[in-house]
Amino acid sequence: MDGPYLRVEDTGDIHALAAEVTTVGRGEGADIRLNDPSVSQLHAELVRRGPYVYVVDLGLSRNGTRVNGRPIARRVLEEGDVVSFGTARCRAGGLPREQISPDIELRRGAAPELTRRELDVLTALCRPALSEEAFVAPATAKDIAEALVVTEAAVKQHLLRLYQKFRIPEGQNRRTRLANEVVALGLVRPMPISGSARRAS
Repeated sequence: MDGPYLRVEDTGDIHALAAEVTTVGRGEGADIRLNDPSVSQLHAELVRRGPYVYVVDLGLSRNGTRVNGRPIARRVLEEGDVVSFGTARCRAGGLPREQISPDIELRRGAAPELTRRELDVLTALCRPALSEEAFVAPATAKDIAEALVVTEAAVKQHLLRLYQKFRIPEGQNRRTRLANEVVALGLVRPMPISGSARRAS
């Protein structure tokens, strides 16, 4: 098959990624339908940029999206990558074999300047999504306030400023969209959860 495609491992079905954006989910409206209870109605998008394809988790499922076993928010795919939507496994094919960084920043220079405290808030926001465990929703304002030992009102003020800085429009899943943007830009990195021993010392 010419061009990029996704092969569903359970069924062997092959789906060509013809459109600029291909949606993946369990819902009837999804371009690639995966009949698996761990897949949400609208789970992820596959976006074509020239010869490249990147997968974007839409943050609407507790089970998340993984590439080669690692939880992702957005990631460029390489030939042979295994993409898991929940527990449904697919394999990417028809992609150019180039030495590119899978974590390539697709919009370099798009990150706004951040204060130290704003970076702390973003790190706390994204910590659940960057753990090695199954993807969970980003931290709530209350969770962030507890982690940083500040008031919830202060965290909400920081989040409002961050939504403006990253141009996250109002609507549902605003925290998730902010977290996805921050992870995609490489502003926060995965961190080991077992930091309690270090903190205690």
